[in-house]
Amino acid sequence: MGFVILMEYRVLGKTGIKISRLSFGASSLGGIFHPVDTGDGIKAVHAALDYGINLIDCSPYYGDMKAENMLGSALRDISRDRFFLSTKVGRYWHNGEKSWDYSAGKAVKSVDESLKRLKVDHIDFIYCHDIEFARPEQIIQETLPALHRLKETGKVRFVGITGLPLRNFRYIIDHSAPGLVELVLTFCHYTLQDDSLVDYLDYFEKKNVGVINASPLSMGLLSEKGAPDWQPAGQEIREICQKAAQFCHQEGIKIEKLALQFSVHHNDVPTTLVGTSSADTIVRNIQWIGESMDMSLLQAVLAILKPIHRKTWKNS
Repeated sequence: MGFVILMEYRVLGKTGIKISRLSFGASSLGGIFHPVDTGDGIKAVHAALDYGINLIDCSPYYGDMKAENMLGSALRDISRDRFFLSTKVGRYWHNGEKSWDYSAGKAVKSVDESLKRLKVDHIDFIYCHDIEFARPEQIIQETLPALHRLKETGKVRFVGITGLPLRNFRYIIDHSAPGLVELVLTFCHYTLQDDSLVDYLDYFEKKNVGVINASPLSMGLLSEKGAPDWQPAGQEIREICQKAAQFCHQEGIKIEKLALQFSVHHNDVPTTLVGTSSADTIVRNIQWIGESMDMSLLQAVLAILKPIHRKTWKNS
């Protein structure tokens, strides 16, 4: 490719696992941003692994299980020691309908079904998906304990939670037995537009909870193309993000580059998940995070985004 890539690895919480600074978010394989050719999706996964990414995240929710099925095809002939794998339980999409089921029975069944689709014998990180849609008591008393029991079978290694509102993480962790929540996966909260994750990093460290950051482009807001229609951010956020993207374009740089560089630069955030179904984009992203960030451009973009700094939206 004309350049040398040296991937950096950091320890994730108390797991003892070293994960790549950039991770692969397989939601894109489910066609949530645009239709995906199976061959292209598989090439993207292989490119990620070939260039040093060692964590891949998925969910049965993404594309009505399409993402897990495609990922399973991509990983079929890949040695299991080359990657760490995460997926989720609790949130589903089937025949155009969303559904949620955080019961213990469904969680166990969901893990078994994911193992079959992914064609692996264990999942490294299993999450309760988007806990804001569940009763906290059920997550604490039923879902998480069921997933921990699966650790005894060897089907999963570490257990965590995901969601949009950061305050929900604190509630679940504070009301759970120590060690019940080993990981959190947070999205859209360490970006150019919203860096509120930094307020929680000391708390997570104190609680021995590993942190995975996701969606450095804020689900498409921080891109030249702009967010898809399903992105739930309000009009003001959309318009100002596009203003920032246009400014970057005028300066001869893609806002995606600056956004990605910003999201991976914090030393206390071990990894950032970014999704794509393009092998070329994977390689480009890895190249970008190895380059120095333009600090003057960063300050100019942050100034444009200031009116919507830390403004968020309701998950849907």
